Amino acid sequence: MGNDAGGGPADLPNTKAPVPISEEARQKRASSFSAVPAATMKGEKMDTIQLRRAGPDDAAAYARIMADEDVFAQLMQLPYPNAVAWRKRLEALPEPGHTDLNLVAELNGEVVGGAGLHTTMPNVRRHHAMGLGISVAKAVQGRGVGTALMSALLDYADRWAGVLRIELTVWADNERAIRLYRRFGFEVEGRLRAYGLRDGRYDDVLAMARIHPRPPALPPA
Repeated sequence: MGNDAGGGPADLPNTKAPVPISEEARQKRASSFSAVPAATMKGEKMDTIQLRRAGPDDAAAYARIMADEDVFAQLMQLPYPNAVAWRKRLEALPEPGHTDLNLVAELNGEVVGGAGLHTTMPNVRRHHAMGLGISVAKAVQGRGVGTALMSALLDYADRWAGVLRIELTVWADNERAIRLYRRFGFEVEGRLRAYGLRDGRYDDVLAMARIHPRPPALPPA
């Protein structure tokens, strides 16, 4: 869903189909949803995107989405994901001192995307920075899912988490993702040659970052 904790390329990958969650899990988390109107295609009814924190019960959905080569190839994941491993990763998020935020998006009750903010490294001099990753199912691209996830993460970072700098890497040929990031104030800071192995070749990524547009200030003396 989001990119690796180490900061692999963030993308808007294609998935073959949205991933459903169980009715029990949907009811259990209903109170944590944040509703966002979704853009509609011509002739379709208005949909509502539901955003919530990811949890251990989403492990199967993560593993299923990441099993699609169109997804893991655009991130820094590997083939054959495991739901047990994803559950362990998601269970670690609420631990004390763990400031990562991972959100999932549901459209009509189905998981269709996810995004996250993650700490860049355990160094006090880098506490002002976080990395960002995002993924959206191909079937719902262009319907506001990526925009809703980005808006929620940046609102959290700007207003509540005190994040000065948000950074990411994106494959240099991923024009759709680059346009989305630019729309939210990210700028290209450089090109990393042969950054990662993708489909049997070493490809470049762009390093992009966004600085808080209105950093918190002290109240008047």
